[in-house]
Amino acid sequence: MFFIVIGLLLVVAGFAINTPSLPVSRYSRPVKIIGIVIALVGALTASIRQIDAGTVGVQSLFGKVSSNVLETGLNFVNPLVEVVVFDTKTQNYTMSATTAEGDQSGDDAIRVLSADGLEVVIDLTVLYKILPTSAPNIYKEIGRDYKDKIVRPLARTRIRDNAVYYDAVSLYSKKRDEFQDRIYKTIDKDFKDRGLILEQLLIRNIDLPESVKKTIESKINAEQDAQKMEFVLQKEKQEAERKRVEAKGISDYQTIIASSLTDRQLQYEMINAQKELAKSPNSKIVIMGGSKGGYPSS
Repeated sequence: MFFIVIGLLLVVAGFAINTPSLPVSRYSRPVKIIGIVIALVGALTASIRQIDAGTVGVQSLFGKVSSNVLETGLNFVNPLVEVVVFDTKTQNYTMSATTAEGDQSGDDAIRVLSADGLEVVIDLTVLYKILPTSAPNIYKEIGRDYKDKIVRPLARTRIRDNAVYYDAVSLYSKKRDEFQDRIYKTIDKDFKDRGLILEQLLIRNIDLPESVKKTIESKINAEQDAQKMEFVLQKEKQEAERKRVEAKGISDYQTIIASSLTDRQLQYEMINAQKELAKSPNSKIVIMGGSKGGYPSS
């Protein structure tokens, strides 16, 4: 556009100095030719627009937005058209209590009231992208700052609207996935109505009030103590059962031995023991007949 303007100014200047009384009138024709060449080169370069991968171009001529988007690659357009480039790749918007993590500076976490009236702080990341065919409508109705006008306020509002159906502990634990699915469905519908595609909604962190945290911690500790005590009792029961079985085995063994042993059996075992003792190289003295039944006394 710059070269077109310069070329046209040179053409006008060439006509302006085309007066015989002026000393520079002889330069009128060359100035006109140079101006025309510069304007043509400017028009040619302004008519070719390159659109990079992952983006689309929206054409605007004197405030009127064309519904035809410029696709990736080289495109020939009206040299007077303004081309606004929209990113169609996946984008993310993070709202976090940590200063360095969010898109906004400072604490940008979402503070909501749960069903039990407690304040819960939620860190959230929204993954979304623009529907290419909707880019002209977004530019016409919302503008280029759709992130601050649509993504941020819609996400925060829908999270607050849905958090009131859950108590604080449920949001933090067993109802977390259900809550995430619920707000995903509501935000997805709002985004589609405005030409945006919601790819994923990530609840990064849910921070509860300190009093609730202590209550949960106490409950967890109590459950762990109960499980530990149950384990100890189970172990003691198993040990008691083991001892009972062992005692029963010893008792049965003694009963069987007592009923099967006779004097002759004992004499036979004694003779075998004496034979083994006699084979030993160590010195020994065996006194026979010193006890009832003829068993050795020492």
